[in-house]
Amino acid sequence: MKIHADALLFDNDGTLVSSLESVRRCWTRWAHEYGVTAEQFGRIQLHGRTAVDIAADLLPADVVPEAVARIERLEVEDVPNGGVRLLPGTREFLDSLPADRWAVVTSATRRLAEARLEAVGIRPKTLVAAEDVTRGKPDPEPYLLAARALGVEPSRCVVFEDAPAGLGAGRAAGMTTVALATTHGAHELDADLVVKDLSALSALVEGGSVEVRTRG
Repeated sequence: MKIHADALLFDNDGTLVSSLESVRRCWTRWAHEYGVTAEQFGRIQLHGRTAVDIAADLLPADVVPEAVARIERLEVEDVPNGGVRLLPGTREFLDSLPADRWAVVTSATRRLAEARLEAVGIRPKTLVAAEDVTRGKPDPEPYLLAARALGVEPSRCVVFEDAPAGLGAGRAAGMTTVALATTHGAHELDADLVVKDLSALSALVEGGSVEVRTRG
């Protein structure tokens, strides 16, 4: 399969890097501190959403700002503990792209996203983070903002995501979607193309366009 586009937009956690170990450690500690039970966690969608949206689902409104600052601090401080690693194919795929043809679009705060990306040596020219938008994924706002930042029409963008919330945001933005089955089963992912991770793909740059191909 081949997909032609002018810009590639990547989620970070679960797409470019794996931070599951860190996320589990930090959110487990956070939940204990704020009295959130495992049953309460099980009732809401966590992956691919902003911390403020998650906290708002679990805690009284007056506690949310403090709780969001706390989870950000826990996760940033945990980055050096080895809970962040590159997923297969990430380095090779990004290295094949011009810096002005791709962006990272994450539900994490800028501080946390930059800490995780720096830990694995990824330095995007364009980064859209939680505080850059008023509505996070699955709303299309984050991906539409990235398209504007790169000067590309949404219909000429490809979104790479591992979470249903992010894929929903990409579809709502009118973009082609590629799902990576790194944190969810392939049957849970609604996308134009589903692959195991970025190692299943290659990119060929021709002029201002990028052709994404499946390997094999």
